[in-house]
Amino acid sequence: MCGAVRLTAVPRLDELHACHCETCRRWTGSAMIVVEVAPEDLQAAGPVRSRASSDWAERAWCDDCGSPLWYHLTVPGHEFYAVSAGLFGETGLALTKEIYIDRKPAGYAFAGERIKLTKHEVEATFASFGEGDQQ
Repeated sequence: MCGAVRLTAVPRLDELHACHCETCRRWTGSAMIVVEVAPEDLQAAGPVRSRASSDWAERAWCDDCGSPLWYHLTVPGHEFYAVSAGLFGETGLALTKEIYIDRKPAGYAFAGERIKLTKHEVEATFASFGEGDQQ
């Protein structure tokens, strides 16, 4: 919002995703709409601050104005950034996935069909990431 942080990011997919988890809703005031970015495809400069928001992720914001920047999945071997779509301006990308759909408030809905995953489905996926890592 203030321009103090400069991002360079290459979206991994040509699509938008929405998260309805309680943390995203508190952080953004609504669903967090994002583009996925691989760690090697994101560079940021400026007053970026971050903190762990769960056992598997951290969130980052501009330390000058507080604008949300990204959600970073920190599970080893499965890292990615869910970068706030609002930082890219008008992208023309379609919304193709909603997660934590069972946590979405009844008062709003996005038009169209897309993949919809519940809290249980999302967190089961996160839990499965470590299953093949056992020796």
